[in-house]
Amino acid sequence: MLSLKELKDLKLTELVEAARGWSEISEKAYASRDRVNNEIVATLTDTQENLSAVEAVIRLGRLTRNYQYIHTECGLVSAALHGLAEELAGPQRSLLDALAEAESMKFEVFDDGSVRYPAATSSDTELPGDIVSGADDFFSRALRTTAAAATMNPNATLAQGIANRIATALSEANSIDEQYSAAVSKLKAAEGLEVTDATWADVNSDASAVHGAVDDVFKDDIPTDKSAAERKEWWDGLSKDDRIAYMAIYPETIGNLDGIPAVARDEANRTYLPQLMGKLEAQGGEDAQTKLDGLRKIEEQLRVGSEPPMYLLGIGDEGQGRAIVSYGNPDTSRNVSAYVPGLSTKLDGEFADGTMKRARDTAIGAQGVDPSSASIVWLGYDAPLGADVGFTGDAERGAPAYQNFMSGIAATNENTDPHVTAIGHSYGSLTVGTASQQPGGMPDVDDYILLGSPGVGVDRAEDLGVSKEHVFTGAAGNDLVTHAPSGGSVAGGVLGAAAGFVVGGPVGAGVGLAVGSDLGDPGDDDNWFGTDPVSEEFGAIRMRTDDGPFPIPHAFDAHSNYFNPEKDGISAYNIANVVAGNPDAILREDHR
Repeated sequence: MLSLKELKDLKLTELVEAARGWSEISEKAYASRDRVNNEIVATLTDTQENLSAVEAVIRLGRLTRNYQYIHTECGLVSAALHGLAEELAGPQRSLLDALAEAESMKFEVFDDGSVRYPAATSSDTELPGDIVSGADDFFSRALRTTAAAATMNPNATLAQGIANRIATALSEANSIDEQYSAAVSKLKAAEGLEVTDATWADVNSDASAVHGAVDDVFKDDIPTDKSAAERKEWWDGLSKDDRIAYMAIYPETIGNLDGIPAVARDEANRTYLPQLMGKLEAQGGEDAQTKLDGLRKIEEQLRVGSEPPMYLLGIGDEGQGRAIVSYGNPDTSRNVSAYVPGLSTKLDGEFADGTMKRARDTAIGAQGVDPSSASIVWLGYDAPLGADVGFTGDAERGAPAYQNFMSGIAATNENTDPHVTAIGHSYGSLTVGTASQQPGGMPDVDDYILLGSPGVGVDRAEDLGVSKEHVFTGAAGNDLVTHAPSGGSVAGGVLGAAAGFVVGGPVGAGVGLAVGSDLGDPGDDDNWFGTDPVSEEFGAIRMRTDDGPFPIPHAFDAHSNYFNPEKDGISAYNIANVVAGNPDAILREDHR
């Protein structure tokens, strides 16, 4: 409990300095973790191929987790002390003002907060002085103020007001102190040197406790309801200590906030990643395990490092999971692309092994044309699973998030006029197209690439908000998805699918659906979600691609090769040139 004297004499600057000290430790631990990963582990991996090196990398991995733990916990301590200092400033100011007023009136204030007031004279009547004590609740204050007024001594009413203010200040200060004490008492290091998933689950609990204490100081100031440009302005205006505090307390918010610079988002998400993994480990169940598998593989790739370097721009466990990864720094690169995956994509092991590789292949290819290029894979929505792929709901729900993300990319890029490319693959092309139709559109997007698309929800390329010369499409000859029937040809497709099933089972049904649809409505230029993007009617530039393997027995293999330089070098080459701002070099193909 804070006494009157303790609150009066409290040096808030000492709390701020202590917070700064913990912040410096947190920052040094983070830097040490990066040095271990980027210098020691990277050098070992590049130069040594033996069991000793593997064992060393495993042990160094434990060291980096320890540094990460120190970084996170010390950051939470710093944030708590910073918040405590800021919150105690109000009641201390109220107390000091009340004491100054008492001194000016020659009232005596005792250590318990009670106030002695002098006698007064009224109409030759001596009104005696007395001592009053304050109250911090409305009902008690009203009763005591009424009693003071009844003495007819004006000093009594003044003294009672001062005593009430002192009581209120002390009550507020002790409530704040109690809340912060409970939060800080949880910030204790676990036994031993091993930082496990259980340890991170405990850290997640620690962070929640600190949230409860400091939300009034920090959380309301985060501009979650502002534009990306306004968020960037807010972040740039923060002090270094405030930035560290926000990233320590709210890494899941800062790391996923469009408009925050990529380096800060990456740091926040690397802080949050082990906490989220610990949370999922404690949660258990098949869904949590699936997401945990994906996050563990992302963590492994971050730890080992890559070229181009990885930036973790978003993670989360909502829905089917969230992950946004950039290869190359999207803030310093002149050329930036953001690719939206489609059907069945979710946060799992396959996402880290396969989907993320598409963005990396694109970045490598683009950097071969212009080294100042970065490529992002954006899983910021729930892609359809199963039969949902035939409906627009997932795209409509994901479109606003992608639109906001692209605004953030433009807001944080340090180049005067960055070249931004939106890429949609499969159902992801519908999500991209739907994002372009949101209020305000996507004015920062210069080019669109639509691959393996069943339609993008618009009739013409220019409906996306750019001229048709800035819309590039690709459809492999054996990609069944690009032959999806339109509403007008479903009947023919159903008949073809039935015949195909008899001959080739489910795969044959898919072939029959595509072929039968075309037969059912010859010359139809529509796909399932609108005009066929590789048709002349749509008007985009069709990029050449490899036909890919025949659907029997390879099913949808041709649908998955567009980004892969080994399996479809022509398509990968074209994508790289568009992303790098060199569209004149692409190889074209006639419209379908």
